[in-house]
Amino acid sequence: MNTRKFRLKNREEILAILGEDEEDLRELERALKVQVYVKQHPETESADLTLKGNPAAVEKALTRLQQALESFYTNRLSQEDARPEIIPPLPEGVLYKTNFGVLIKPRTGNQEIYTEAIRSHPMVVGVGPAGTGKTYLAAVCALRALHSKEVKRIVLTRPIIEAGEKLGYLPGDISQKVHPYLRPLYDAFHDLVGPDKFRSMRAEDLIETVPLAYMRGRTLENAFIILDEAQNTLPEQMKMFLTRMGMSSKIVITGDLTQIDLIEKDRSGLLLIKDILKKVPAVKFVNFTGKDVARHPLVKEILAAYEKWEKKN
Repeated sequence: MNTRKFRLKNREEILAILGEDEEDLRELERALKVQVYVKQHPETESADLTLKGNPAAVEKALTRLQQALESFYTNRLSQEDARPEIIPPLPEGVLYKTNFGVLIKPRTGNQEIYTEAIRSHPMVVGVGPAGTGKTYLAAVCALRALHSKEVKRIVLTRPIIEAGEKLGYLPGDISQKVHPYLRPLYDAFHDLVGPDKFRSMRAEDLIETVPLAYMRGRTLENAFIILDEAQNTLPEQMKMFLTRMGMSSKIVITGDLTQIDLIEKDRSGLLLIKDILKKVPAVKFVNFTGKDVARHPLVKEILAAYEKWEKKN
């Protein structure tokens, strides 16, 4: 019996080779009478395959896996070449047209400053209360950058911190465990491209969702990276995240300093970078206020009432 190793370097290679529920791998085992063992590494999103069996059969299986991987990358390049290089012309002031035909544009002065900063700076930090469009407009700008081929993919991340209540054990794999935490980001993309298209873009690795803790050791090139809920990062996490930035990438950081869920609120990574990076010209800070809230009109009144109460108390 012979043994050979085959490595899959990332999620897209794993999906391409293993197929849904590893059915492609099981078919390979049946056809060539070999055994294939899979060891996945969630922290690096890679996997190692161990092939065992008759030496000739193992070599043939290894060749088929290599050919399947080459075919996958050839097909992906063809799809990228066919992707439109620019988004269709839009009316003046409009940033994006959703899959449902809705035209998206900034509604306030600060939103205009924010979207222009994203266009002109490699790193933008949007700070302000909920409902001001920080995350939503970052998603819009990310899709624009992807469609115009300024970047090759979108990466969405946020720290996994529970907001005041313990959720307990969550079943499933890494993707399923972090799904509730990343749901606000999913909602933005569902609204812009639709749930089916969003799932398709994730399967093709055009959009990647990953908890902040899993960013260590990576270099993200040609990517539009959104860090949401950044007020809940620790200083060490924020430094780690900022240094993941690779060539031809853009980072947008969003957060609300009134919603810090850390035990030591003064150790928020978002709070500290306002001082640490304030003199770095390539980093643009945009501050939103209650006047920028684009949700139900009552939300503005609620925020104003809380602000008034907090000043008194």
